[in-house]
Amino acid sequence: MASEITRINPEELHPTPGYHHITVVEAGRTAFLAGQCPLDRSGALVGPGDLDAQIDQVAANALAALSAVGARPDHVVRSVIYVVSAEVPALGAAWRRLTASAIGPAFTTASTLLGVAQLGFTGQLIEVDLTAALPA
Repeated sequence: MASEITRINPEELHPTPGYHHITVVEAGRTAFLAGQCPLDRSGALVGPGDLDAQIDQVAANALAALSAVGARPDHVVRSVIYVVSAEVPALGAAWRRLTASAIGPAFTTASTLLGVAQLGFTGQLIEVDLTAALPA
């Protein structure tokens, strides 16, 4: 049985820049991806100090992780984006680049964008945590 995914924006809540306030999954299996970091296949940090390069690597890594379980970005039902910044313009720029990337459809679902002080790897500026409803 295939998972049915419904995304909802209640009229009583504020408009969003593309995500939905609520995502409902009716049935099926779920994949919880580890936070996707801007590391290449060898484990080296990509783009130290370059948020755009790191976003591109995170998007590629997330796409590979989703593909490994037979999922696509539109199967994502929850996302959390962590950006090392306290600046609203930097957070907005990260959001725009992610939503324009190959995994952009992942961010039309229930989504949270956070500015944080630090992430797990020295020089890491972004991490993306995804949950996907797997197709049958």
